[in-house]
Amino acid sequence: MKAVEIDAFGGIDMLQVRDAPEPAPAEDEVVIELAYAGVNYTDIYRRNGDYARSPTYPTPLPARIGVDGAGVASAVGDAVSGVAVGDRVAFTRIQGSYAEYAAAPEAVVMPVPDDMGLDVAAALITQGVTAHYLATSAWPLAAGNTCLVHAGAGGVGQFLLQIAGIRGARALATAGSAEKARIATSRGADPAILYRDTDFREAVMEATDGAGVDVVYDSVGKATFHDSIRCLRPRGLCVLFGHASGRIDSLDPLDLSEAGSIFFTRPHMAHYIRTRDELAGRWRDLAGWVSDGRLAVAIDRVLPLDRAGEAHRLMEARESRGKLLLEIGGR
Repeated sequence: MKAVEIDAFGGIDMLQVRDAPEPAPAEDEVVIELAYAGVNYTDIYRRNGDYARSPTYPTPLPARIGVDGAGVASAVGDAVSGVAVGDRVAFTRIQGSYAEYAAAPEAVVMPVPDDMGLDVAAALITQGVTAHYLATSAWPLAAGNTCLVHAGAGGVGQFLLQIAGIRGARALATAGSAEKARIATSRGADPAILYRDTDFREAVMEATDGAGVDVVYDSVGKATFHDSIRCLRPRGLCVLFGHASGRIDSLDPLDLSEAGSIFFTRPHMAHYIRTRDELAGRWRDLAGWVSDGRLAVAIDRVLPLDRAGEAHRLMEARESRGKLLLEIGGR
């Protein structure tokens, strides 16, 4: 089978398309013949070595890239009871989905509803679950809450804005261009702030009559973090779930108190889907919202497996407008 792997951490040129053996399932695993693999920022962090020392997301070299996808179960281990050969499934949190076949523990394999395309399932399984845990668990948004979503036109950003609306909260967003602002507004941002033209903290304080927001969802990192915490109301929460602009190398705890005795967390999705039931509950919500029309899934573009490097370039250049997918099989 074809697979995308790296031998060393670094840039896009590290990605190599190779022939690799088709996996056989362990006792608790499902082997999936992939139709689509998702492209996520975590793939870039793994490729460039940001997670090299992470015990939660280990990346031993050589490494196969990709953490999610959708396709058809082609083999199951002896202990697997909830998935059968031929089932349409989506999965997340495995290492190696940029491939024609991938093996995943049954605990992270979810059924794809009959009315959902495999492309939509691949676009939803990681970014949708990320937005779900951010908006329902890290800070459970509710009517009367106000949040700020950075990168509102991105894949997770669009989901966060829509879930905020589903839960009755007001959502503000930042965006890097007028086109992206229009996308964020269409997903419920009120307002969408052009951060290259406007001091986003000043715009947030103006939009909230000086009160600040309850929670900031920040996937940008270095370029936004210090103003993000200053957008919060007293005892608000800053959720840093990515670092697209660079890692935050240090944090003075006194900055948190001076910002209003605010709270700060840097979550991993792994800790919010610790059991199959927890993942399944989030997946049921997401699939139900898609089915009833309350949650739109934005697929920016679909590229072939051998153009994984181009997908990474688009994401790193912030040129994506939703989910990027790699098309692998014909299902």
